Amino acid sequence: MPDDTNRYARAPRELAPEDALGLMASVPIGRVVFTLDALPAILPVRFRLDRGTLAFRLAADRRVHAALHDGVCAFEADAWDPREHDGWTVTVTGRVSRVDESHEGARLAEVLPPMWESEHPHGFFRIVPEVVAGRLLRAAGRPIPA
Repeated sequence: MPDDTNRYARAPRELAPEDALGLMASVPIGRVVFTLDALPAILPVRFRLDRGTLAFRLAADRRVHAALHDGVCAFEADAWDPREHDGWTVTVTGRVSRVDESHEGARLAEVLPPMWESEHPHGFFRIVPEVVAGRLLRAAGRPIPA
């Protein structure tokens, strides 16, 4: 029988999609997961929840942009507190598309955090969440982080 006082013996709790997306919105960096040349690829990106979608930008790379446009991908973000030994992880799966409209790209340029490679050309992308899965690892009685 697990010892409830042991900070490592905590069972993960499934989160409601709205709680999961709320946690995801609280961090600035996530990972987009997609297929590139028939292999899994993962890129860290700065992102924002915007109008019910996950929006991010990527440096111009024709192969990556082609792999992402109008495809299915996953997006993951998480947080972990090493002192309290608790945290959360959220994964969103959905269709991703490149934002080609100049007015929407200009708007996203204003609302998204800057890229690490800001001097390079980039493109904007959106993921429409279809499946949202979140797991929380917290001590009993501790609230979901804001």
